[in-house]
Amino acid sequence: MKLLKIFDLLEDKIRHWLSHWPILYAFVGILGIVLTWRGIWHIADGLGLNSWWSLFIGVAILMVSGLLIAIAIGDEVLINAWRGRRKITEISLGETLTLAERVEEIKSLLNKIEERLNAKKKEEEKIAKDLEKKID
Repeated sequence: MKLLKIFDLLEDKIRHWLSHWPILYAFVGILGIVLTWRGIWHIADGLGLNSWWSLFIGVAILMVSGLLIAIAIGDEVLINAWRGRRKITEISLGETLTLAERVEEIKSLLNKIEERLNAKKKEEEKIAKDLEKKID
């Protein structure tokens, strides 16, 4: 645990330092990615995996983990999945219209609440003035 905490602190410091030089940060990231892939490539060669088996296993891993789609369209898929949201392709047109109507209802409700709050503030101000007059 202590070792993980040390690496976590080191990571924070390095990321902070590199954030001031985005081009250097990109090259460090690229270097890390290339070296990682080189290591994986050599391990696969050492195991005797041919190209087709490598492709099959790689695609299977990406499909099962949901990363195949995320790689193609970005991290938003992972974030929405983590939050339990449905994909936009899974929402029907009727639901979309219902959601738009719901947004309008919420806006209308917020406007009514704002009006009531303003009315309450005016009442409070009037009461405060009346109290000041009675005190004087």
